[in-house]
Formats: sequence, C-alpha cells, structure tokens
Amino acid sequence: MGGAAALEKLVPVLLAFGGGVLLARRKTVPAEASKAFSDYAFLFAVPCYLFGNIYAADLGTLFDWRAIGGYAAAAAVAVLAVALGAAAYGVREPRAVALRVMAGVQVNTAYFAVPVFITLFGTAAPIFPVLLFQVCVLSLVVIALMELGRAGPGGPGTRLSRALAASLATPLVLACNAGILLNLLSVHVPKVLLDGAAFVGDSASPVALFALGLHLGAVGLDVRGTTREEAALIAFKCLAFPLLAWAVCGGLFGIGSPWLAYLVLIAAMPTPQNLFIFAQRYDIGVDLSAAVVIKSSVVSLLLLPLWLQTVAS
Repeated sequence: MGGAAALEKLVPVLLAFGGGVLLARRKTVPAEASKAFSDYAFLFAVPCYLFGNIYAADLGTLFDWRAIGGYAAAAAVAVLAVALGAAAYGVREPRAVALRVMAGVQVNTAYFAVPVFITLFGTAAPIFPVLLFQVCVLSLVVIALMELGRAGPGGPGTRLSRALAASLATPLVLACNAGILLNLLSVHVPKVLLDGAAFVGDSASPVALFALGLHLGAVGLDVRGTTREEAALIAFKCLAFPLLAWAVCGGLFGIGSPWLAYLVLIAAMPTPQNLFIFAQRYDIGVDLSAAVVIKSSVVSLLLLPLWLQTVAS
C-alpha cells in the first residue's frame, strides 16, 4: 500500500479527530463535553460493537493462539525493558514502575485502536483477543503492583481482590466475555437485539475519536515542556514496541500476513487513557501520565501512515 493510499484510509480518522480539536479550540463545543462523549463510547458504544461482532465471529479464526502467544511474548519482553529502563532512570518504587510499564506497553484499544481498525480494515475483530489479554493479564499485573504498594483500609489481599474484581467487571470485559460465552454455547440472540447493538456500535469509532480530539483541543500540546522521561516512554510506545512486536511475532513465532500486520499496528497504538485514571486513583505520576497519553496519541496518529505502509509492503 502506497503512502497516498495509506493517507486516504486515514481521512475519516483525521476528520473525526480533527473536528474535535477544532471545535474545542473555537469553544463551539465545551471542552468538558469530551468526558460525556468518552463515557458513551467506553461504557456503551464500544461494548455493543464488541459483543455483536464476537458473538457472530468464528472464534477458531478470531483467536489465533500463535498470534496471541507471539504478542504476549513481545509484551513480556517490553515489560521487562521498561522496568529495567525505569530502574536505570532511578525509579524503583513499585507503583511508579507499574505506571511506566502501563505507559510503554498497554495500548489504547477502545478509543483509538477500535476506530482505526474499523476505518482501515472494516472490522476491529483482530483487536478482541489482544484486548482480553491486556485487560485480563497486563492490567491485572499493574493493578496488583498498585494495590500492594499503597496504604489503605484492609490488608493487601483484600485491596487486591477488590481491584481485580472491579477490573474484570468493566463493560468492555463483560461484553467480550458475554459474546464469547453465547457464541460457544450457540445461544440464539434475537436479530433485533443484534441489529440494535450494531446500530449503537457503529457510532463508537467517530465518537471516540471526536472525544479524543475535544480533549486534546482543550488541554493543548506543550511540546517544549516534554521531559526526557516522557520522550523516552513515547518513543518506546510508538516506535520500539511495534518494532519489537514485529521482530518477536514475525521472526520468532513465524506469524505471517495478515496477523503480523494486525499485531504490529495494535502495538503502535498510543498509551491508553486509563493510565491517567490509574495515576489519579493511586496518586502517582499524574502529570507524567497526562502528558504521555496526549503526546503518544498525537505521535501515533502521525506515524500511522508509515506503519500502515510498512506492514503492507
């Protein structure tokens, strides 16, 4: 795929994202409305999309275990690299290390990967297995370190179990698990409900990108104030991790097209907004988290044509 074709594929992404930025900068749409749009996408539209598509999918094709294993291996190497980098930088407190691991390894699935994949490929199905791996494995590791590293009511075990239960009860995870379970059990879901879920799910992509644009347009982008650590985390997330996924998945696991392209593009997605939520909840690295989420989103968007051309060549 040539550069012009790649850019053409990204026009809808840029339009929805750029529209949010423009309307927020002009104050046509209140900046605080971004949270309402984000909540709609995260809590309702994306789960509807995930449920309907997973329920109707061929799970044998969707869950390519070699591809999932390759991505998991690449993520494990990335976690180790970020943790060692944080230690070399003088960051040794468990919660601070966990936050940096999340910044460098986890990807923005609901607000970025899903709409981008729908635009580029017409489906976000390849994201589903990675999303479950991220939520049920990577997020649980981060939550465990966060909970064990802070003071609070109850013992470490109580706090940890409460946090893990809350993570597994998010709408995204519930929608994915419900779709998988009903698919496996061949439970009939009325067509009217599936059509309704599809109708709502179709709005997830533009609304999520518009919300992200509103947020960026409101807070601005302080490039000059970027610290060395922020730059390192963004470079790792947007460049090193997708290259690592390419090397591990393609070189070690022998994964070919189209899954190799999917996994590299997923790894190239920006740091998730949940990083900022975690930072606020556990009162650790709030400013760093906000900066990395915003700046990695911009860098990922700028690099998408390059990655799209590279994995298609």
